[in-house]
Amino acid sequence: MKKTVSIRKLGLAIHLFPAKICLSTFFRKNGDDMQEIKLRWLLLGSFLSSVGMSFIWPLTSIYLHNRLGISLTVVGVVLLLNSLASVAGSYVAGLAYDRRNPYWLLVGGVATAMGTLILLIFFHGWPLFAALLVALGVASGWNLTLVNAIGTSIHHYDGRYVFNMLYFAQNLGVVGGTAIVGYVYHISVTLLFVIAAALFAFFLTVVTTQFRPVARRPRRHRPRTGEPAATVTLPHFNHWLLFAFFISLLIIWTMYQQWTSNLSVYMTDLGIPLSRYSILWTLNAGLIVAIQAILNWFSRDGKYLIYQIFFGIAMVALSFVVLIFAHSYPWFVLAMTVLTMGEATAFPAIPAMVNDLTPRALKGRYQGMVNAWASAGRALGPLFGGAVIEATAYTTLFEIAAVAIGIVFVTLVLLWTLWHRRLTLFSE
Repeated sequence: MKKTVSIRKLGLAIHLFPAKICLSTFFRKNGDDMQEIKLRWLLLGSFLSSVGMSFIWPLTSIYLHNRLGISLTVVGVVLLLNSLASVAGSYVAGLAYDRRNPYWLLVGGVATAMGTLILLIFFHGWPLFAALLVALGVASGWNLTLVNAIGTSIHHYDGRYVFNMLYFAQNLGVVGGTAIVGYVYHISVTLLFVIAAALFAFFLTVVTTQFRPVARRPRRHRPRTGEPAATVTLPHFNHWLLFAFFISLLIIWTMYQQWTSNLSVYMTDLGIPLSRYSILWTLNAGLIVAIQAILNWFSRDGKYLIYQIFFGIAMVALSFVVLIFAHSYPWFVLAMTVLTMGEATAFPAIPAMVNDLTPRALKGRYQGMVNAWASAGRALGPLFGGAVIEATAYTTLFEIAAVAIGIVFVTLVLLWTLWHRRLTLFSE
């Protein structure tokens, strides 16, 4: 049975998140007698993690360069290592989810993140800050993958709804975190790490007290035929379409990362204050929350999931077209609005589609690959953008990004048109 949420309830969710999102305990549809984890606790965990991490990533470059005096080249290397660590954490967590107890995996990941942040309270000078940031990257990728993988075990709701709500929770956390991180940073860097560590301590409390149903599950990742999970393979066309999605994530995130790395320099070169660049990200997070509320209202029919992906990718490409002509702040606001329409529709829909295309014995592995390929794009983005800008110009970078994402869009549309009747969908 699918659940839908009224606009009124979604409004309450925004203001009273997360207590009002889900009120009932529910059971598997496939006949197992074990309880599923309540969706509201999964969303709360995602929210807390998002707020905690949004206290770290927005100011990493500024802190390293302005406070610690590290060159921008070295800062780029640190960010690359952080992203690669996130790739590794995502991939290994996905494999581990299919073979080990998800409860203890998540406890370990959240505890590691909390411990790393506690160390940052006392040791945030160079080079320990960089080393701990890499460790935090592993934990971040690990935890995000496990939360998404656990989301695939919730069958009481449509998979699209679950991933929309997870994305909603993550970005609601970004709204809260980015809205106050600048103020806290000017008070004390140490206070940032104290608050982030406290949030992960709360997350760990939620995991240990409310995620027990995940630990009590039987080893559901073994197929019903009794075959070992390692022998389970994807249908041929599912495999190739998933590979196309992963390459698409790599390209899209490589280009998307220009917004978080090089665009701030471009805007300040045009005479636009850095504070207005920061406002763009508050706008981004707020719009995502609003768009997700609308999407959840229309998520009762999952057959439109692929069209949601197509629309989102097209909007991300269009945002770079707008950037080509952007020379004043209203144009950047327009570009960010278009970008947000794209990411809010495509990014949560892709893991939901991956969930539909993978059997339950392989869901953890492929959810881990979703995060790993996206993290790889985030790692490559600043280096790619910097190289293009040094060789040509910012507008050339925006043109390349628009064309590359446009090619992704056309390729996915063609593949879906040719293969969609041959795909095997796993509804469990």
